[in-house]
Amino acid sequence: MTFSGFNMKDLVPNNLLPKDLRTKIAEHMGKDPASLSIVTEQFERYNQANLQIALDELTGKNGRSCSILGIQGGFLNNLTGTSLADLVASQSVASFVGLGGAKEGTVQYLNMELDNGRKLSCVQGGLYLINGQPKLALLLRQGSMMDFAGASPLVIDVMADSREAGEKFIKDIQRHIGKNNVYRGKMLSVIDGSVPVPGMGGGGTLKFHSVPTITRDQIILPEGLLQRIERQTTEVGKYSQALKNAGRKLKRGILLHGKPGTGKTMTAMYLASAMKERTVMLVTGRGQGLISKTCFFARWLEPAMVIIEDVDLIAEDRTQRNDCNQHLLLELMNEMDGLSDDTDVLFVLTTNRPDILEPALAARPGRIDQAYEVPLPDAECRKRLFDVYSKGLTVKVENMDVFIKRTAGASGAFIGELMRKAALFAAPDSDPIVVRDRHLDEAMHEMVVAGGSLTKSLLGSKDIGFVSSELSGR
Repeated sequence: MTFSGFNMKDLVPNNLLPKDLRTKIAEHMGKDPASLSIVTEQFERYNQANLQIALDELTGKNGRSCSILGIQGGFLNNLTGTSLADLVASQSVASFVGLGGAKEGTVQYLNMELDNGRKLSCVQGGLYLINGQPKLALLLRQGSMMDFAGASPLVIDVMADSREAGEKFIKDIQRHIGKNNVYRGKMLSVIDGSVPVPGMGGGGTLKFHSVPTITRDQIILPEGLLQRIERQTTEVGKYSQALKNAGRKLKRGILLHGKPGTGKTMTAMYLASAMKERTVMLVTGRGQGLISKTCFFARWLEPAMVIIEDVDLIAEDRTQRNDCNQHLLLELMNEMDGLSDDTDVLFVLTTNRPDILEPALAARPGRIDQAYEVPLPDAECRKRLFDVYSKGLTVKVENMDVFIKRTAGASGAFIGELMRKAALFAAPDSDPIVVRDRHLDEAMHEMVVAGGSLTKSLLGSKDIGFVSSELSGR
């Protein structure tokens, strides 16, 4: 820097001037950086959390330690990205034209959301000076500052005494990511990466969800149905290695179909809860437009399960509709076909309207291997549902059989709402709440009579009424 014809170096002794980055790297490595090898590797943005955990582990244990320096880029470097080679060059192009090169700055961190509300502090860019054997200098940087959508890969430059040492460290990082992937075994959904969400796990690509704890006794299905579903799902997962050794395919798909509120989604969530080692990829709503990305992550994180709710929204029979979603249907079928048989990915599709599904999806072995109807609960299942939804309440109903009969044609969702509403009617009478016959009667009247057909339809029980075939013999 010059000021009134004087150079700063003429005013301050050399031993008091701040050291530039090149000097610090040279002192750390113990030799001229220009004589050392640099190995570069890219990591996709969704791996940011994995990369940070690997760096923390590999630079802080087994006799290693490190210091992290922030990088403040020069004018040209802010546009093109500063590499480690730029830092150790004797003079940058920018310095020749008076714009200045990169210099030490503040280390910036981003708190990324992981599962169960955890947050991980990730370095956005910085120079790691790593002590140990061998000594290393590592620059973590953005792939390109020109990518304003924030989807550019992360890049690390590793400087070591030899190319082999740098490559070994990168392989150690990759091995660590493969072994300790923070996404494996979790419930995730893919979000639109074109609109990055700050702090979102997976660099604005993957979103964590809590896996609901659903026990087997909470699944109320007709005798034998749940066992048949488990045989195609949890049992295959349990014996996957033996089946693979025997040349049996692991890729499979099931379709759960039935009226709304019968328990299709809850059954899928039970399967997710029962197979804790399996990564679960959820596809709902807008996520149906991200089928390819979802299947990519399922392959990467296998064993995995892909749950696609209301698949009829994208998989309606092509002869019965316009082709506005045809590309999504083709994408889904291509992805299911593209998985090799030994890829342990389970597809669980749900629909309320199996009659309109595209035959090429629903009637072709290898895509959907088994379809299971989840019916409206019969009398025995309704009795069990009343028991399930009575938990936490004191229930003193003298004749529960009457309400079991009156709910003929009701879905599980209807019975759950019936018990909730009965508790509301009972709340003014006592604390703790005691549900009696009259409270259930009032709740039934409000839902079936006052609520009308729309309320019944919303709860998947449009055929429910006070008169039914089950009452004919009464």
